[in-house]
Amino acid sequence: MTNMALVLTLISVIAGGALAAVNEITKEPIKEINQRNLNDGIKRVILGSAEGELAVQEPWQADETTFIYATDKGTAVQTSVNGFGGEMQVLVGFDEEGTIKGYTILKTAETPGLGVKADTWFQEGGKGCIIGKNPSSANLTVSKDGGEVDAITASTITSRAFLRAVQQAYDAFKGCDANSGASPQQH
Repeated sequence: MTNMALVLTLISVIAGGALAAVNEITKEPIKEINQRNLNDGIKRVILGSAEGELAVQEPWQADETTFIYATDKGTAVQTSVNGFGGEMQVLVGFDEEGTIKGYTILKTAETPGLGVKADTWFQEGGKGCIIGKNPSSANLTVSKDGGEVDAITASTITSRAFLRAVQQAYDAFKGCDANSGASPQQH
């Protein structure tokens, strides 16, 4: 019995050490990939493509989960909400008036084949298109709740969460302007 306990302890220590080493080795590459994805995402939601030049200022943190990235061509707001499968991290681009220029989903744990459709469903040409709409004048909630947006088929909870994230991003965009007396681009 003692031998078994020692062997299991030794295996656990070796496995734990190996996991810690792999975690340490991959920490920086993962951080770099996430930063590159964020930078490309900011370009996509502001310029419509990951190509091109965009001057991005240091982010301004509106709350624990919301960051505002002012650029020379618009403002990108990153926020998180809980969807059907867990955390959904959304990046939304706005022009000076608050009209949605684009969005991208940075992180999602939604159901494959259903909830992950949010990446395209609400884009230009999608059934629930929100591009070109301004949350101050458009009711960006699902039609089931009296809004103007068609929910993803069989994925209403994800649709509600996504649209809540868009509204949260818009509120942060407008709140930045109202709280500071400055435009988001000046943060």
